[in-house]
Amino acid sequence: MIENKERFSRTIALFDTANAEDPNLDEGQPKELLYSRRMSDMIARFAPDASEAAQLAVRAQHIQRWKVPRNTYPMTKEGYHAWRTGLYSFQADTAGELMRQAGYDDAMIERVKKAVGKRGIKSNPETQLLEDIADLVFIEHYMLGFASSKPDYDEGKWLEIIRKTWNKMSKNAQAFALSGKVKLPEALVPLITKAISQ
Repeated sequence: MIENKERFSRTIALFDTANAEDPNLDEGQPKELLYSRRMSDMIARFAPDASEAAQLAVRAQHIQRWKVPRNTYPMTKEGYHAWRTGLYSFQADTAGELMRQAGYDDAMIERVKKAVGKRGIKSNPETQLLEDIADLVFIEHYMLGFASSKPDYDEGKWLEIIRKTWNKMSKNAQAFALSGKVKLPEALVPLITKAISQ
């Protein structure tokens, strides 16, 4: 239920304007703008009655992600985790600032920042929902491309990646992924089936 539709639309427009600055293109569109729209599309399919905070959070999930490049952190496992943590904070703060410009109060801003910042996965329903949507979007739109970019990964590595993604999802999202309502990457279906059945 959207409390103030004009304010909500204004915020989505601010998020989209921020993501439209992405210099990286995907299918001829700014990469993070396309991603954010795919996130909104997926939440409408998976959780059409999602809270206003959750709908805003999924739209802001990768907001201006390109401004915190991976190579600004050490290229190690620890560096990767530090980059992810820094990215979550940057994205949460960016979303919060744009929401404030649109007229949201501190309570709603904090709810969105908590979800975008990935705080409380498994304990905060809005954070878990954002995680579910991100994983479903990854499976439908990005998993195949990611696989193509990692030709050196063997089957064992892929089974590990798929299981990690699967285990982050709620039971409802797992069921939705297998319901026929998500387009699974055909070439990877045997691997996905193997990963989740073991």
